[in-house]
Amino acid sequence: MLNPNEWFTEIAEDAGSAFSLRIKGKLHEEQTPYQSIEVYDTETFGHLMVIDGFTMLSSRDNFLYHDMLSHPVLFTHPAPRRVAIIGGGDCGTLREVLKHQEVETATQIDIDERVTRVAEQFFPELTASNQDPRAQLLFEDGIAWIRQAANNHLDVIIIDSTDPVGPAEGLFTADFYRDCLNALAPGGLLVQQSESPLYHMDIIRSMYADLASAGFADRRTLFFPQSIYPSGWWSATMAAKDRSLDAWRREDAEAARFTTRYYNAAVHQAALAAPQFFLDAMAEATPSPAV
Repeated sequence: MLNPNEWFTEIAEDAGSAFSLRIKGKLHEEQTPYQSIEVYDTETFGHLMVIDGFTMLSSRDNFLYHDMLSHPVLFTHPAPRRVAIIGGGDCGTLREVLKHQEVETATQIDIDERVTRVAEQFFPELTASNQDPRAQLLFEDGIAWIRQAANNHLDVIIIDSTDPVGPAEGLFTADFYRDCLNALAPGGLLVQQSESPLYHMDIIRSMYADLASAGFADRRTLFFPQSIYPSGWWSATMAAKDRSLDAWRREDAEAARFTTRYYNAAVHQAALAAPQFFLDAMAEATPSPAV
């Protein structure tokens, strides 16, 4: 057994696997009204944030997740001006969203302000764009905020949540998706982190069914590596209010004037290719409404 003073280990009981990082020590620990937050200094992955015992992000590989949760959906929307981020308290997704000059407002709604304050201290590179005049940070219940949002107002909703347990459980329901659908303007898109396709197909299959039940016209899952998450293979699922997701602005992605570390147009295209077992599983999900 690994010495817990030398290693942080997350055990995925249902999958019968575990992931460990060698640590130099613990930098921070607190219990908020919503969850526990820990930060470790690791030997090879920089700082590591852990929430309720689950790895959230590391200095070394967070760009994989933040790039893929933001740029594909923004380059799929024809003109993403008004963006809402539900969750995302570490602000890495917000930073990537604000690289798109066509974005006029980016509102981040996270229930736990302490995640952002801890990120400011230990992951300042992720919070560097928080002072952008287009950004608004709200610390409140994202589910209630979406429910109360004006109809047909948002172009893109990004759900940057923890696993579907605890405070995040309500973000994976047909009722929440229906509220998102109402808040989206014509042509609007939603994207949500959707767990590991290797370990969590039941969650993704339920998401597809719930999105269809809520009235979304099309759904598409993107696949990408994420070494600190269970299985090392992760996904994000897009849904369109009233259109097909086949088309995206490839030429604009190729001509982008901002820097990324993982995302580019070729990666975007490749991430849309689904393995056969996934296609077979999705064929069993509730059929999509006609576009």
